[in-house]
Amino acid sequence: MVCCVTHGCSNSSNKNHEVHFYSIPAVRKWEGKETEELTRRRRELWLVRINRRDFQPTPHSLGTVSDGTLFLGKPSYLHDSTHPDWAPSLKLAGETGQTEKAERSSGKAMARYNRVQSRVQKLVEKAQGQASPDKNSVTTEVDEVMDETEEGEACASQTCSVLRADHQRLLTENVLLKHQIASDKISMDTLRDNRKVRFYTGLPSFATLMVLFNFVEGSLTDSVKTSFNKFQKLVLVLMKLRHNFPEQDLAYRFGISQSTVSKTFISITHVLYVKLKKLIFWPRRDELWKSMPITFRQHFGSKVTVIIDCFGIFIEKPSSLTARSHTWSSYKHHNTIKYLIGITPQGSISFLSKAWVGGGGGGRGRTTDKHITENSGLLELLTPGDLILADRAFNVQESVGLKCANIMTPSYTRGKLQRSPLEVEATRKIAHVRIHVERVIGLVRNKYAILSERIPISYLVTSGSEMAFIDKITTVCCCLTNMCPSVVAFD
Repeated sequence: MVCCVTHGCSNSSNKNHEVHFYSIPAVRKWEGKETEELTRRRRELWLVRINRRDFQPTPHSLGTVSDGTLFLGKPSYLHDSTHPDWAPSLKLAGETGQTEKAERSSGKAMARYNRVQSRVQKLVEKAQGQASPDKNSVTTEVDEVMDETEEGEACASQTCSVLRADHQRLLTENVLLKHQIASDKISMDTLRDNRKVRFYTGLPSFATLMVLFNFVEGSLTDSVKTSFNKFQKLVLVLMKLRHNFPEQDLAYRFGISQSTVSKTFISITHVLYVKLKKLIFWPRRDELWKSMPITFRQHFGSKVTVIIDCFGIFIEKPSSLTARSHTWSSYKHHNTIKYLIGITPQGSISFLSKAWVGGGGGGRGRTTDKHITENSGLLELLTPGDLILADRAFNVQESVGLKCANIMTPSYTRGKLQRSPLEVEATRKIAHVRIHVERVIGLVRNKYAILSERIPISYLVTSGSEMAFIDKITTVCCCLTNMCPSVVAFD
């Protein structure tokens, strides 16, 4: 049989089957010092409230109280130390009487607790609306809330003062932790700083990022089961392209699974490719003339249409010996693929080929620069009178001549003791402006690190007429580079 130890209470488990009984809390020493101290204070407060002269419970909490001594019928949560039900507070006159006075004091405590919770909730909502809360200001506001709700009543015992200080500390930590979680989460609000945008996405400003997001938003979908929204999906892909973070790292940053990161990267990259590929376009001749930089006008007039070069990207070693042989570059000493890129005199990317195997520098490799130029579709874009600037490895004068266009490359020194003065001057002029295409290639590869590291073989696999995933990635990186300021000065 279980009996209530409260003075004057006759409830027992035999007489009242509907009454619930609760044991006096034990001191929990195995859950850390903070929990041990909190349970010790709670146990002492229970014994003070019971107020029995000769009552000495064992350390294992023998002795119970009925639910009639609690407002809500059961003790409150351990860490909610300001709740009136943290210890019994009703019908506890003890052996000294004064039941009515105890009842009135307990009623005020419940009302005071409700006011504290209401005002603290308003404080939390107000602080969450701030960009970066200050710990001192939050603490001051919590103090003000506590002082106002206390209505000037001082605690009558040391136990009450300790509980009040502990409650204040927990409230402050709660508000600061919520703000810390909000600030660490990557969202539209936390990326308003242009420096963060440049670091995480490579784009020049938050305004540019929002222009990109508004342009592709209609083609993106929200996640149904998670809070992973459209904006975060776009930023995840940009971060992957920019820094090539491991998928597990991105999963931790965005609070999603690794498989979700992989699926999101593939799907959103396809969307970006479809929406942005038109940013790489061949400009009309009149547009080139209007924006031709001064350096080009001085050396070549208004004839230069495109500056071309090839760049290679490392790939993982294929398991097939045939594929391994086809992609090997003796110049790079690595398995590579190669792209032909063309830029306008203004520095924007106007042409990008598909990936070719066996990439190397200076025309070296399984696939030569001449072969790529003649089979990539670049020559079909030329019009009579166009001028191409290229490296000496692009020996395509005959193919370009069939389009009634010209190509200028540095002169060869093979079989000559030295160049003539005219050849030296022409080579110097070509090298002076052709350096811009190398700067653009360096910008693309440095800005988007995914192109500077080894590409998985799975990104090179195609099915039917489907484009290889690496081609989509490279195209998106070049399109995003075109959204950034040019490396070529106009004057």
